[in-house]
Amino acid sequence: MKKRILSGMRPTGKLHLGHLVGALDNWVKLQEDYDCFFMVADWHALMSEYENPQSLKENILDNVIDWLSCGISPERSTIFIQSQVKGHLELYMALSLMTPLGWLERCPTYKEQLREVTNRDLSTYAFLGYPVLQAADILLYKAQTVPVGEDQLPHLELTREITRRFNGLYKDEVFPEPQALLTRSARLLGLDGRKMSKSYNNYILLSEKPEDIRKKVQNMFTDPKRIKLSDPGHPDQCNLNNYYSVFAPSEKKDLDEACRNSRIGCTECKKRLAEILIKFLEPIQKERSGYENNKKAISDILEEGRRRALAVADKTISEVKDLINLAHEL
Repeated sequence: MKKRILSGMRPTGKLHLGHLVGALDNWVKLQEDYDCFFMVADWHALMSEYENPQSLKENILDNVIDWLSCGISPERSTIFIQSQVKGHLELYMALSLMTPLGWLERCPTYKEQLREVTNRDLSTYAFLGYPVLQAADILLYKAQTVPVGEDQLPHLELTREITRRFNGLYKDEVFPEPQALLTRSARLLGLDGRKMSKSYNNYILLSEKPEDIRKKVQNMFTDPKRIKLSDPGHPDQCNLNNYYSVFAPSEKKDLDEACRNSRIGCTECKKRLAEILIKFLEPIQKERSGYENNKKAISDILEEGRRRALAVADKTISEVKDLINLAHEL
C-alpha cells in the first residue's frame, strides 16, 4: 500500500512560476510513489480574504486548470475542494476543543503574518486557529506523510502535538503522527528580487501571454553593479541568473562566462530569457486551453474527487464521534 499524502493550495489568485517550481513540480513527481490527496484550500483562503471573496470561485476553477495542465492526474490523485467535504470543519471543531491557546499564540508564522500583512485585518479567531484547521485537513485523511519545506516544519510539529494530545486523551491511536517529507525546490524570486507574490505584482503567471512575458522580463531586476555593457557582470548577484538555473541550466555556464567578460549585456540576456519562458510555458498553456474550453470535464473531475475524499473523511469522522461520545447515530 502506498503511503498517503495530503497537500493543498489556497485559491487567492492565479498561479505563477513560483507555485510551479515551489510545489506543482514536486506534486507531479509524488504521484508516482504516494496516494496523493490534493486539496483546493478555500476555507484557508477565506481566513485572509474574507473581506473580498468575490473572485474565490473563479480562482478555484483557474487553479485546478493549472494543476491539471502541469501534470496532476485525476486518475492517480484525488483532487477536491476543501469546503465540499464537511468533515474538515467537523474535525476542526473536535480538535479545537482540546488545543491549548498557548500552542497557537506561539506559532511563528502567526506572529510574522500579523506583523507583516498590513492590508488585511488578520486579528480574528479563525486566523489564530488556522493551524488547527491544517491539522484537521491532514488527520481527516490519516495522511502519514506531508510534503513541506523547512519553513513549514513548525506547523507540522504542531499537528503532531495535537495528534498526540487527541490520541492520549481518548486512549486510542486513531490518528497516525504525520511525518515530514522535506521537499527541496528551486527558490525563484520575484521579478524585482523580492519574494514572488501577488501583493508585489512581481510574478509571471502560468497563463501569461507571450507579449506580457517579454514586457515583464525586460523590467526585471538585474546586476546592480553593472551600469554599462562594457562593465564586467556578476551573475551570482543577478536575478536573471536564478531563472536560467531553473529554466535553462544547460545554457547557464556559457552565459555566466559571457556576462563576466562583457560579451553579453543585460538587455540581450533578458530577451533570451523571455523566449525560454515562453517556450517552457507553451505546452502548459496548450493544455490549459483544452480545459478552459471544457468546463464540464473540470466539474466531473472535482465531483469524482469529492466522492473519493468523502469516502475517507466520513469514516474518520464516524470514528472520532464514537470516541468523543458525540451522537451521530441514535
